[in-house]
Amino acid sequence: MKKFGIIGFPVSDAKSPILFAAAYHGKYQYDCIETPDFEEAWERFVNNCHAVNVTMPFKMKAAARADILAPEVLATGAANILVKTDSGIKAHNSDYLGVKVILSSLPEDIRTAAIIGTGGAGKAARFAAESCGFSTAVYHHDEIENGVEADLIIYCLPKAAAGIDRLRCKVLMEANYKNPCLENMPGTGRYIHGREWLVQQGLEGYLLMSGEEPDRAAMLDALPKER
Repeated sequence: MKKFGIIGFPVSDAKSPILFAAAYHGKYQYDCIETPDFEEAWERFVNNCHAVNVTMPFKMKAAARADILAPEVLATGAANILVKTDSGIKAHNSDYLGVKVILSSLPEDIRTAAIIGTGGAGKAARFAAESCGFSTAVYHHDEIENGVEADLIIYCLPKAAAGIDRLRCKVLMEANYKNPCLENMPGTGRYIHGREWLVQQGLEGYLLMSGEEPDRAAMLDALPKER
């Protein structure tokens, strides 16, 4: 039977093991491959797993090492899914895939997007917004002090930054699912919690990893309700 896992350092607080177990009701073995050495992590993946999730600090190294790069990996330079195929190891970015699904469901009057944050999540969000046809602007953490206005704002910073009380939008999406700082923020309309992005990227990624549809309801039930 195929084995799966996650590579990165640290991985002790990753939600992937919980979500993957729920997605397939414990059908597959899923190992935490925790090491600061990318070469060791890569070798353990190649020798023991059919596919792995990739977390920090290995996302860029995984993209550089894979044999085949999905379009979103070429665009962002980062991979968080590695899958063995008959043609070699293929890299995907399910952060992009997950957020694109969410953005594709938004009303047609949402046409402009502001991405706050330029890290991995920010790059995935930017490519997703652009691929959905939004007119997109990107802001560093120190560029929002005077406020930001757009139909859609995707906040990809890990904590609050000066200016978050001056965000104005119809839809606000926050990447941080552990300690969100923008819930119930005045002037921001509909709020999309980071848990939704987390679960959606899991759905897209696990399907790529296993070839089987994950159980979304079970994943949602398994995810701790953190603040």
